[in-house]
Amino acid sequence: MIPVIAIDGPSGSGKGTVCRRVATTLGWHLLDSGALYRLVALAGDRAGLAAGDEAGHARLAGTMDIRFGVDGQGGERVLLDGEDVTREIRSERAGNAASRVAAWPAVRSALFETQRRFMQAPGLVADGRDMGSVVFPDATLKIFLTARAEERARRRHKQLKEKGLSVNLAALSAEIAERDRRDATREVAPLVACRDAVVIDSTALDIDAVVDMVLELARERFSLPRHRD
Repeated sequence: MIPVIAIDGPSGSGKGTVCRRVATTLGWHLLDSGALYRLVALAGDRAGLAAGDEAGHARLAGTMDIRFGVDGQGGERVLLDGEDVTREIRSERAGNAASRVAAWPAVRSALFETQRRFMQAPGLVADGRDMGSVVFPDATLKIFLTARAEERARRRHKQLKEKGLSVNLAALSAEIAERDRRDATREVAPLVACRDAVVIDSTALDIDAVVDMVLELARERFSLPRHRD
């Protein structure tokens, strides 16, 4: 059985960075499921679909050619049909559109098998909101990574500024609160911590500490050798 680490949690909890670093350290595949919904929203916008066209977005979801990677500095790289759209999908506009698209059952259904196909040897680190509860319910290691909303907004604000994007902290805080509400209350695959998940509150932790915790849990669950830093 191919080992899977499923890491779920709300926006701004640090899932993306943690998952990339853990996958790189272990030499495993990476699935950024949140990016999938951002890509569906982007593809729909480029195709001229109406914002509420669930069926149209679901059709696109089943035909996209998606690739995830890491750039020379250890950052993410996302390709849609061969085009690098990493920067475009990380705007707050894209994030809000993705949260809307992710609530549609037809889109989630269309992406289910796409996500399952990322499960390949030697292993998979899956980043999302329903990885442990829906997509990989049999994952040996499930982690729910969270942090206080105000801390998540501060982190996201800093991240966007470093990317050269302009955003208001108060507006960002409000958007994160609204996204949390949508994610937690949607009818299909709401954001929840699985009963068998290890909950990590990263509010007072830096990324290095969280990565170390996840790697230690992975070594215990999968009997993995230790990697040199």
